[in-house]
Amino acid sequence: MKVLGVARWFQSRRGPASADGPGALDGPAAGADPAAPLRLLRTAAAGIGTTLDESTTCRELTRAAVRLTGGGAAVMRRTGETVSGYESITGDADLLPDARWATAVARDAGSPAADHWTDPWLARPAGSHTRPAVCLPLNSGSEQYGVLVCAREGRVFVRAEAELLALLAERAASHIRHAREYEHVNRTAGDLQRALLSEPGRPHPNLDVAIRYLPAGGRVLVGGDWCETVRLHFGRSLLVVGDVMGHGLEAAVDMNAYRSSLRYIASSELPPHRVLRQMDALAADEADRRPATCLLARVDPSRGQVTLSSAGHLPPALITGEGRTSLLPVPVGPPLGTGFGGYESATHRFGPDHSLVLFTDGLVEHRDEDIDRSLSRLADLHFKPAVGVDALLDSIVTRLDARNAEDDVAVLAARPHPRQGGFTYEAEEERAPGL
Repeated sequence: MKVLGVARWFQSRRGPASADGPGALDGPAAGADPAAPLRLLRTAAAGIGTTLDESTTCRELTRAAVRLTGGGAAVMRRTGETVSGYESITGDADLLPDARWATAVARDAGSPAADHWTDPWLARPAGSHTRPAVCLPLNSGSEQYGVLVCAREGRVFVRAEAELLALLAERAASHIRHAREYEHVNRTAGDLQRALLSEPGRPHPNLDVAIRYLPAGGRVLVGGDWCETVRLHFGRSLLVVGDVMGHGLEAAVDMNAYRSSLRYIASSELPPHRVLRQMDALAADEADRRPATCLLARVDPSRGQVTLSSAGHLPPALITGEGRTSLLPVPVGPPLGTGFGGYESATHRFGPDHSLVLFTDGLVEHRDEDIDRSLSRLADLHFKPAVGVDALLDSIVTRLDARNAEDDVAVLAARPHPRQGGFTYEAEEERAPGL
């Protein structure tokens, strides 16, 4: 809010001095600083809307109101036709008027007939059983988000005080509108991502797979973290974990695009590095597509092998049957969507008692911590021998405190599932050259 613009608005609405009594702010006393009301307004307004959380904005508004006028203040929020009770109370709650009066004002302020209000507030005169109070709508454009209610002992609220409170209410309403839009986008993106993550592909039956997705806590928007499994021919499975840069609905939409292209390309049975090459080329042709990191692991339990290829992603962890953890070396190419290509593959032994863990950076990264140190905390973990994949993921999530991670976490664990008879696919694969 620019000070000069506020000053002109404030001066235009003050009007001539009134007989509100001693101490009224409508006209400065002789020798008083005429800029004092503007300084009060600027200081109070600066503390409103510091976050995109609606409850925080309401608390900041009531604190600013009490600092300006004393007494007590509260907000009644409106969503559709529903009006809450008093919330975000600051100061003396006993001073606040009957909530039924404020509720009626909130409903009236949101009605088409609200233009009959001569001022952007409604004062309640003091009586033998009532204290002075003023109710100010939280309006932004054509939307009404509730009311600010202020009350105190003794002096009635003069026009200049009501003007200041009205300006603060308008500022808070604008931030509440942004907070609700933010929450709507966050919820939409979350619903989309949860729907996508709840329907991963099916690996081959010779592989046990478990997946966990943990969105970052609080008000952080969901991001583009994802896991996928693709069933291939001859008992092989392609395991995938990726992370689209950024958060919100756009990241979730791009995540879906990467996932769809992966399923299509992987069906051609290409080696992992060639899958990444084609995904990169497709993404680079779309100017609005966000870059993404991605790790592919083609698991072949019958041969005891896993082939890895990475597009800017962290390496996977291998856990042996004795419970020891190590990070598997993997050639790292540029993130998808850059158009640079240059991906390579590496093949490692994957025994029948081994477990493979693919994860996004949220599992290990801490702010201001070197990534090598972050990865070493995972590599230092030891587990009970032959633990199942679900128990393995639960242990990793708990021991790395992933539920309190600073970023979203997607993690996938896989382990060969023993099959009766020891049937392998090597003979069939030999009869299918080129795959």
